[in-house]
Amino acid sequence: MNSATQIGRLTEPEAPDAELDLAGSAPDPLTIGRRVRHVRQEAGRTLGDVADAIGISPSALSLIETGKREPRLSVLAALAKVLDASVQDFLSSAPPSRRAALEIRLEKAQRQESYEALGLPKVKVGPRLPDEALEALVGMHEAMASAQADSAATPEHARRANGELRERMRAADNYFGDIEAEAATLLKAINHPGGPISRAAVDRLAGHLGYKLIHTSDLPGSTRSVSDLRNKRIYLPQPEAGQHDSRSLAMQAVGHHVLGHRPPADYSEFLSQRVEINYFAAALLMPEKDTVALLRTAKQDKDIAIEDLRDAYAVSYETAAHRFTNLATRHLGIPVHFMRISQEGVIYKAYENDGIVFPSDATGAIEGQRVCRQWTARRVFEQPDLTQAYQAYTDTRSGTYWCTAVVDRTSAGSFSVNVGVPYQHVKWMRGRDTQERSVSRCPDPACCTAPPQPLAGRWDGQAWPSARVHSHLLAAMPPGVFPGVDDTEIYAFLDKHAPTD
Repeated sequence: MNSATQIGRLTEPEAPDAELDLAGSAPDPLTIGRRVRHVRQEAGRTLGDVADAIGISPSALSLIETGKREPRLSVLAALAKVLDASVQDFLSSAPPSRRAALEIRLEKAQRQESYEALGLPKVKVGPRLPDEALEALVGMHEAMASAQADSAATPEHARRANGELRERMRAADNYFGDIEAEAATLLKAINHPGGPISRAAVDRLAGHLGYKLIHTSDLPGSTRSVSDLRNKRIYLPQPEAGQHDSRSLAMQAVGHHVLGHRPPADYSEFLSQRVEINYFAAALLMPEKDTVALLRTAKQDKDIAIEDLRDAYAVSYETAAHRFTNLATRHLGIPVHFMRISQEGVIYKAYENDGIVFPSDATGAIEGQRVCRQWTARRVFEQPDLTQAYQAYTDTRSGTYWCTAVVDRTSAGSFSVNVGVPYQHVKWMRGRDTQERSVSRCPDPACCTAPPQPLAGRWDGQAWPSARVHSHLLAAMPPGVFPGVDDTEIYAFLDKHAPTD
């Protein structure tokens, strides 16, 4: 609910019982206190008078009325007797008036840890605070709470953000001309002659932007790079994983500054920025003009292969596959899909504009879903030689697709990187003469999710596996501007490495 809606609700002439929707719930000290004060004031009695009558101090009764002390039942019974009321009059969960309901909401809001963390003074809730000011304060607190909830990025928020980002990419055919233009301008500025970009060229590019690249072995474990904006330094890990990885990380870090990124306001913006810097790095590693020329020649020869892009620009197969999706539809008129999945078939990344239907959950999210066992992306793991690309045709419920897949072995396990096109576009691709073919009937359980009947007959009801469920699946995304990053760790790192005056 947005803030305008929330504030609007406060001004509607609703009955007191509707304010907090607490009917049937146990009363809290704030509500009990407000009801005690309401009954006392209705009876025309003063705080000191009633306190004397039940044998407690006026300050003790004030603490009860303001909800700062929970009264014992004996005290409530004494108050009921003195005020000619019943104990139940104090224990109702509904605030006694609209004004009391607003006061309770403001008191509760100001007691939240999130408000305490702001370091702001609390507004004293008393009879001199006008109703209009009280309504505005409650509205602002609830709007702030709503915004904080939206930016907390629970797994559901993350899946929704991923879905929205995928729609944006599909609408643009995964091609972003403004980022291509920025990359081309930078390459021209350093007089890049074309072809693969070297480590030395990356250093020149960073220098052109006023930054110095520094490789270090003690980069904080939660980061891929750290930029010192004050001293114009970008810290990167030692290039142990290969030269192209180091180049890519450097250009991703530079990309934040070139593309004018600000600290992300929420998880959706964080994901969008990650996609943009990955695109920017790929556009530098594989310049649009040269890469398109190579692809057009390959299309003319009916010999497009992701391996050729990988080898021509000394990049990873995944980077080459991603870059192909950037350029294939816009420059070659070829719709495509891309996947990176685990050996178990779980989707980590995916993109499509060719009509293929990825498995999805009830919210439409595809990340974390398993693809059919009959798809090329999974069948590649069954091949005897995992170093070779594997091509196959698959008949699916949305049409027939030709795909090529390669196994990428990493420290986190083996993954399949898959690129596919609809059958009518396979004539441009190398490997189209493959005889490998399969049929996928998913989401029909009989295709591959339900065990074969003989196997199920032997073991149904006799197995109890212990599932590997990680706690992060249930927790909110890590807090902070940059999810999962410890600010103290980052600042200590920069302190350690900052140049001395």
